[in-house]
Parts: sequence; structure tokens; C-alpha cells
Amino acid sequence: MTSAMPSVRPVVPHFSSGPCAKRPGWSLQNLAGALLGRSHRSKPGRVKLKRAIDLTREVLQVPADYRIAIVPASDTGAIEMALWSLLGPQPVTMLAWESFGEGWINDVVKELKLKNVTVLRAPYGELPDLGSVDPASDIVFTWNGTTSGTRVPNADWIAAARTGLSICDATSAAFAQALDWPKLDVATFSWQKVLGGEAAHGMLILSPRAAARLETCKPPWPMPKIFRMTKGGKLNEGIFQGETINTPSMLCLEDYLDALEWAQSIGGRKALHARADANTKVIADWAARTSWIDFLTRDPALRSNTSVCLKVVDPAVTRLPGEVQAAFVKGIAAALEKEGVAYDIAAYRDAPPGLRIWCGSTVERTDVEALTLWLDWAYATAKAALATAA
Repeated sequence: MTSAMPSVRPVVPHFSSGPCAKRPGWSLQNLAGALLGRSHRSKPGRVKLKRAIDLTREVLQVPADYRIAIVPASDTGAIEMALWSLLGPQPVTMLAWESFGEGWINDVVKELKLKNVTVLRAPYGELPDLGSVDPASDIVFTWNGTTSGTRVPNADWIAAARTGLSICDATSAAFAQALDWPKLDVATFSWQKVLGGEAAHGMLILSPRAAARLETCKPPWPMPKIFRMTKGGKLNEGIFQGETINTPSMLCLEDYLDALEWAQSIGGRKALHARADANTKVIADWAARTSWIDFLTRDPALRSNTSVCLKVVDPAVTRLPGEVQAAFVKGIAAALEKEGVAYDIAAYRDAPPGLRIWCGSTVERTDVEALTLWLDWAYATAKAALATAA
């Protein structure tokens, strides 16, 4: 580790966990075909929206009998639609090991005020006891903890013969991790994560079991218009053909289409997974030979390959008061941003002090390799300043 400034810089310094890096070769010119100034309900508009749904199905290999909708308000809107529309008839098991899972618990317990709720929690970097999940309950969980860097290793813990629904926030997992569709009744994600699309739109994927629940479940609470997926007790099928509930951005839609077409061009889902895995391996190899840093998630099988969360383990720093540690790590992130080599890589505000590096499928491995040199430089510089101050 040296304080000498590296000579190699990442070509693309966008390592933020959302919005995330654009796909390689991206340019505004790629969006020249956007249907601007036209109604999303026009024939060309509906064709574009349906194309996005169809490409999503192809790239993610979503089963033909699952329904896919473009919905308002990013992943948050999509998961809220599921919670408000589907929960209530059965007991609910909520799982949380980072901030977004905690947010869904708050909505179910304090906003929907459901009573028969079991909450299974784990600290950042760990998972709760997945084996204790009741298959007779509805299950709500995040596949990949974006703010903790901890993911479920698979869906084996979800019973194939479950009587409840499994509702999965998959926003930083879809396109980078293998989603087990037969085990998922609801999956949600946003455009701005793994494919680097623009924000504000969410995707909602429903199994036949979830669709059937929609037609039988009559929640006792008022249902906002943007959450309504049924008409007269029947599923509004138009939503799943591109007839969106509210007005989408056709420019953002074009950007999502561009990202999906790029994904197809490089080999689809498997190629996307391989790119994220290769990027994360760079971080893993660097951490293995670097004494001051380690993964927040101890078990390699549970580590995210997109939102890679790291902690400083140098005793010279960890023995400092918590607020000093936090300021130290934020200083590293600020120094890298000042140099234009890494943007927005401080840990999420509710997470333990550390760094969060996006290694998703749109990131180039060579940029991650260059970043590790700069991480060593920033740490050495910050530690030298700490020693001088002492």
C-alpha cells in the first residue's frame, strides 16, 4: 500500500449502487428513437411498452404464464403495490437484514397494521434463520440486500408446496443473480439498478398464484389508484400488456429498451451474471491480499455480486470512536470522488461505516481493477493524515 497516486484511472468512475453505471458504449444518441411528444396510449407507444415487457421476459427467462407490468415509483412502487394488494388473507413472515427489508416491515406492521406477522431479523452482513420460515405464511424478503451486500444463496428454503405467497424485492439481484422463478410469486425491481436504466419506473412480476390472489383478496384499506390492478374483481390484464396505470417517461423507456437489447447482444442472462461475478472477484482477490479491508458479509456464499459492501478492519481505525470511524471512511469516498475515479461509494446511511462498490453487469472489470489501486492510495493518504492529527 502506497500513498503514491496511481497512474491508471477507471474509464467510467460510476460505482454508485443506484442509479448505476450505464451499459458499456452508452450514449444519448442510442435514445434517438424515443417516442417523445406522443401518448403512451398511442399504438406506437403501446408497442414500445409491450416490447419492454417482452424483452424483460426473454432476458430474465420469466415463465410464459407469469405476468409482467411496468408500474410507477421504481422498485418501491412495485413492492408497495404487492404488499397493499396481496397481503391480509394469511399470516405473514417478514425477513430483514438491511434497511429496505426493515422498511417493508414498517409498512406491513405500522401502515397496513396487520396483526398476524412474524418478523425474522439479522444484523448487517448476516441472514436470519431461513429454515424457520412457515410455508403457510406469505413471505416478504429482499433477494439481495442492497445496503448490506448480503443475499440469499438460493431459494431452496422456500417450500415448493407452500400455501402462502413469496414476495421478493429483487431490485439489485435481477439480471445479475439467478432468480428461481417457481419459488417466486412476486418479484420486483427497478430500471436503474443492474442494467443502469433511468429511475422512476418499477417492474412487477406475478405468478399465476399471485394473480389468483388478486382476484380473491379484498383488502379492508383504501386502495390508491396507482396500486389498483383489478377492475370489478377481475385482473386488469391491460396493465400486463403495457397499458400503464399512469404516464411513463418514454425517454426512460427507450433507455431501458437500449439496456435490454445490449443485454441480449452479449448473451443474455448468463452473460450478465458472469460480468457481475467477474467484477466481484476482482474485489475479493484484492481484499484477500489487503490487510485493512474485508467484506461486511463474512460468508462468501452470501456475498452480493452487485452491491459489494466492505468494512475497514485495520485496528488503528476500528479502535476509534464510531463517529470518527464513519468520518474516516467517508473521507476515503470523498477523496476518490474529488479525483474523479469513484462516485458515491460510501456505505448507505443506515449501514455500518464502510464502502459500497457497485459491481453489477454494466461495470467493466478493468475499471474495478483500477479502482482497487485508488482505494489503497486513498486509504494510505487518509491514514497518514490520521497519524499526523494524532
